[in-house]
Amino acid sequence: MMVQLGLIALLVVVYVILSRFLKSSVALLGRSKSVSDVRVSYVSKMLHLGFTAIFVLLICLVLGIGYGQLAIFFSSVFAVVGVALFAQWSILSNITASLIIFFGFPYRVGDWVKVVDKDDEILGQILEISSFHVIIQRLSGDVVTYPNSLILQKAVIRFSSQEAAMAASQFQQDKKEVVTVEDKVE
Repeated sequence: MMVQLGLIALLVVVYVILSRFLKSSVALLGRSKSVSDVRVSYVSKMLHLGFTAIFVLLICLVLGIGYGQLAIFFSSVFAVVGVALFAQWSILSNITASLIIFFGFPYRVGDWVKVVDKDDEILGQILEISSFHVIIQRLSGDVVTYPNSLILQKAVIRFSSQEAAMAASQFQQDKKEVVTVEDKVE
């Protein structure tokens, strides 16, 4: 019994230290990438939730709860969560993509980008990277909410300035052609 209490105390100390390290590391990474505080808080909470689940699992093992009992419990929980999320699979994929974007997306809020999409030109400035969407304001002023899971699947071109983005816009080129045709009519 004393060994179990000692292991639990050790696990609690390690949990507290690693939780603080995780939170400060995410905050430091967020500052270095110029990410909003809300986004840093969201990512920190998601990682902390996963870390807490691992901690609870370890405590259960130290207390002597058998693998079979844990397997039944977790399979029941995963079955319920799986059925609940099956209809909302895109939500789960967008949340996962949100974490990937936080750690590995090379673009930041304020960058001028073009999402290469054959159906539509999505070119503009990134206003916000939220939990589910990347919000882009087009040159025309329209706002596009592009799902996180899709932006990871598409090629994204980053421009150095608004002028460079305007020069690459197919719609701006169409307008130049219209002006040229009108000039020729006169």
